Amino acid sequence: MNWSYTIWIPLLPLLSFVINGLFYGRMPKKMSGWLGTSALGISTLLSWVTAWKYFFNTPHQGPYEDITAWHTTWMHLTDRFTIDLGIYLDPISIMMLIVVTTVSFLVHLYSIGYMATEEGRNRYFAWLGLFSFSMLGLVLAPNLIQTYMFWELVGVSSFLLIGYYYDKPSAVKAALKAFIVTRFADGFFLIGILLYSYYSGSFLFEDINNIPAILESNGSLPVFMGLSALTWGLLLIFIGGAGKSAMFPLHIWLPDAMEGPTPVSALIHAATMVVAGVYLVARLFPAFHASDHGFALQIVAIVGTFSSLFAAIIAMTQMDIKRVLAFSTMSQIGYMMTGLGVSGIGEEGLGYTASMFHLFTHAAFKALLFLGAGALIHAVHSNSLKDMGSLRKYMPISHITFLIACLAISGIPPFAGFFSKDLILEAAFEKNKLIYAVGWITAGLTAFYMFRIYFMAFWGEDKVYAHKPHDPGITMTLPLIVLAIASALAGWLPFNEWVTSNHETLHTHFNIGSAAASVAIGLVGIIIAYILYKNPSMTPQKMSNRLGVVYQTVKNKFYVDEFYEGVTQQVILKRIATPIAWFDRHIVDGTMNLIGNTTVRISSIIKGIQSGDFQVYAFGILIAVIGLLVWLNYFIQ
Repeated sequence: MNWSYTIWIPLLPLLSFVINGLFYGRMPKKMSGWLGTSALGISTLLSWVTAWKYFFNTPHQGPYEDITAWHTTWMHLTDRFTIDLGIYLDPISIMMLIVVTTVSFLVHLYSIGYMATEEGRNRYFAWLGLFSFSMLGLVLAPNLIQTYMFWELVGVSSFLLIGYYYDKPSAVKAALKAFIVTRFADGFFLIGILLYSYYSGSFLFEDINNIPAILESNGSLPVFMGLSALTWGLLLIFIGGAGKSAMFPLHIWLPDAMEGPTPVSALIHAATMVVAGVYLVARLFPAFHASDHGFALQIVAIVGTFSSLFAAIIAMTQMDIKRVLAFSTMSQIGYMMTGLGVSGIGEEGLGYTASMFHLFTHAAFKALLFLGAGALIHAVHSNSLKDMGSLRKYMPISHITFLIACLAISGIPPFAGFFSKDLILEAAFEKNKLIYAVGWITAGLTAFYMFRIYFMAFWGEDKVYAHKPHDPGITMTLPLIVLAIASALAGWLPFNEWVTSNHETLHTHFNIGSAAASVAIGLVGIIIAYILYKNPSMTPQKMSNRLGVVYQTVKNKFYVDEFYEGVTQQVILKRIATPIAWFDRHIVDGTMNLIGNTTVRISSIIKGIQSGDFQVYAFGILIAVIGLLVWLNYFIQ
């Protein structure tokens, strides 16, 4: 079967970036948006066709095959190592194709209305095209080198989009913060790639399943601090993934990244870029599972579980609607990491399938939440929940779609989040009861803070608005409706037949006990939010006052940002960078300046020798000849 057409899936967004970039300022404003949307629309159509052909229109007996749809050799290093660029199709790459292209298309369409009055919209749509191309190149990569190349390109394009409002100091600072933190993590990622590829013998993803055999045949892998070099390579790769996916303690860039336009938050920081770390661990899952009896997976589970609880606690105290959703994203990504960390291979791979399923459903309801938040911000011209209230009276479409997203993320049946989150909790219960307990509590906190947003924005106090709020135009409401339908129905897909740890159908069963427990804690969170926030009340303020320093600590995000700033300013800058700068300026530069100045002084003294005066030259020659004759006459006898 011919799969070569898939090359156009990433190339079309690249083409829209090139055209919008080259003709920036000379293209009609509306054309840039429709050009980018059309390109992503075709890419989305091709992605769905690819998924249909792969899962339904291809004879399927046994595991799904890995397909190299297109490739070319970029570098031939040795007989052992060549670096190819290409398109690699398997269940998780096709699943990510659907997620990236569909959400990107809807965000492009939404942006036509949302960015209608912006002066730099051509630039905006150019950056969106670049980001979509980068993300598609990442998920279709056949090897770690191409993954790393597009990984960095995703970082660059996200930097440009976060800093879109470059005249706002806060946006510039947020863009730099995201770039620096993720680049710091990516340094470990690169070292991890080199370690992993050296000891596994391959950059290629198609060779991942050979890792157990490599470990069995080669018992002499170097060991450092009790872990093999291969495990250290995987842990370093995970640091790169944790940075991109905003896992603790590399999460500090994500809330500030909300300074970008709201559609950017929906695309980058909800449905695509932040799940790149999850996708990376899933892509290398057989290696994570095999190395040192799954030690690397245990680290993934611990980091994911802690991050999910940590972010959920902070989200309960934030008043900026986009920051609440940012911490919610961090929490849900933590759930996905937890699912991978408690998983195995084959019939023990429930956590793997649950994680990928949650990635899929989360893309729908979290993009809907961000775009719904964008509709609210667009209507009231403020991000603060304090400036919102009773908006259900004015914005019925936004109200219903936002409610569906809240029910989905809270794990209430029959919405999509119930199915994927319940599978993660079930896998955690079988593997580790403590991790399950933390995940179960986090599920309740998630329902609470999401319905806190819902009741404060759509119910609560009836505000007096300067301009009467209303639902946005068709280009903004249509994506909300489509994502609401996906958030309601995506959970019914037979995901366990398509995306599994060994490409074979995973036989799952409905655990009524686990499901009842997760729904119960979700309902408890919703009821508490209803009591506290449905009607205007001083109770929340009184509770926060009673908690005092505890509440302030949580509201200030446990002062992690302040800790990092203190470390960088007081330790790195004053104790390390300043002395190094003094040594560089006074010793290194001083030595070079001394050599240069000495040369200048000597040359100024002797430069008169070459005056250009013939008489002086003749006199010098005469003196030299006389001196030579005297020397020959008296000293050489």
